[in-house]
Amino acid sequence: MSRLKISTRDGAPAASKPILDVIYQKLGVVPNFSRLIGSSPAALEAFSAFQEGLSKTLDRKTRERIALVVAQVNGCDYCLSAHSYLATNFAKLSPDEIALNRNGASKDPKAHAAVKFAAAVAQQRGHVSDADIATVKGAGYDDAQLIEIIALVAESIFTNYLNEVAETDIDFPVVRADPD
Repeated sequence: MSRLKISTRDGAPAASKPILDVIYQKLGVVPNFSRLIGSSPAALEAFSAFQEGLSKTLDRKTRERIALVVAQVNGCDYCLSAHSYLATNFAKLSPDEIALNRNGASKDPKAHAAVKFAAAVAQQRGHVSDADIATVKGAGYDDAQLIEIIALVAESIFTNYLNEVAETDIDFPVVRADPD
């Protein structure tokens, strides 16, 4: 059971309802995470704006790959479950590719560089090497795209940390970071 309140969509603060309605229109459901963050209209509005802006970066597959690796690095079962579902059903990634992504890799060489770089940013808390930057640039990413990858890592870290603090009930098919 979640340690922080997760309201129903109808029980959310009035200022959160329009954003939660948009989420419902996109997904057909309002996930527990969205209802959790909706407890703070300011946090929901800020997060939604950040997420909307980042939805215009890179491609959907790469964004999901980054979310998967960061969730794995941070051991966030909620985010692994959510992004495994989204990667399968919306980004159309195969189970093999998802498994590779979780481990900082990809079958696609360009995606591999992005996921490996995102893993390094998350694991090393931004203290990446010149070689890490050269590798991802060598795969065809420019400075703006590196900033976008870092922003996607930051977005994922926020969701990972919030879900870990809250112990958000998983409302997707469950995927565990440590499958022991």
